[in-house]
Amino acid sequence: MFTVAAIEQAHDQVKSGADFPKYIQQIKGMGVLSFETWVKDSHTDYYGTNGFQTSSTPQYESLFISATTDKDKFTTQLKIHQQGGTDYYTFCKDCAETGIEKWIVDLEKMTCAYFDRAGKEILVEQIPG
Repeated sequence: MFTVAAIEQAHDQVKSGADFPKYIQQIKGMGVLSFETWVKDSHTDYYGTNGFQTSSTPQYESLFISATTDKDKFTTQLKIHQQGGTDYYTFCKDCAETGIEKWIVDLEKMTCAYFDRAGKEILVEQIPG
């Protein structure tokens, strides 16, 4: 089964959102079915077959997640990130400022869903294959 170390090695190749689809293909090949990333500190819970689960450690000091969600601003910042305009930490700060608490990537459906602090789904995107 996959390890956090192997996933993080693949993630180290991601320099911007433009690299995200390739990263997704790499970890899907390792057996990752889905993962949930928490913006607060970027720790991620990874899920595989037969109930396998592992988690990464926090990647930075805790960010405050706004209680107010600004979907329009988040969508704009997401597009900038996906085009390579921001690094990962900047994107996480943008998420926190616009009220995004976490995202869940489903590698079977090839979707990435973003959620606010109340657990409300704010945006779902198809991941390019």
